[in-house]
Amino acid sequence: MSLEINGQAVETEVSAALRLSGFLRDVLGLTGVKEGCCEGECGACTVLLDGKPINSCLMLTLQAAGREVTTVEGLGGSSGLQDAFLQLGAVQCGYCTPGMLVAAEGLLLDKSSPSEAEIRHALAGNICRCTGFETIVRAVAAHAAAREAAR
Repeated sequence: MSLEINGQAVETEVSAALRLSGFLRDVLGLTGVKEGCCEGECGACTVLLDGKPINSCLMLTLQAAGREVTTVEGLGGSSGLQDAFLQLGAVQCGYCTPGMLVAAEGLLLDKSSPSEAEIRHALAGNICRCTGFETIVRAVAAHAAAREAAR
């Protein structure tokens, strides 16, 4: 099977039962993809599939054949979103952070100036027990505003 991961073509054979989260994390070593609940509830495994956020624990790797997958590693540090998270204190334990970043990036690919309600909706599938979401929402909003101002 072939697919694109973080801008790189990948050609591989995989077990029919292998979840995309396990493939990315255990086979390719992309440890930014976390496996929390493995039931699609926590959002720790969020990746972009063709630019849209999905829970990679709910998808078999074979279902991603011919598609484009972006993990937090594929976002690159230059997006500024990670900097906004750090500067505004949106990172505490860090377990949810990769999924939050990917979900936020998916939102910002779709909408350049999201409202607070839209940000909260986009992040609703990601559980964070440390920050209470306030700093995360502020970081996404600040980055969206900075991105819009730079255009």
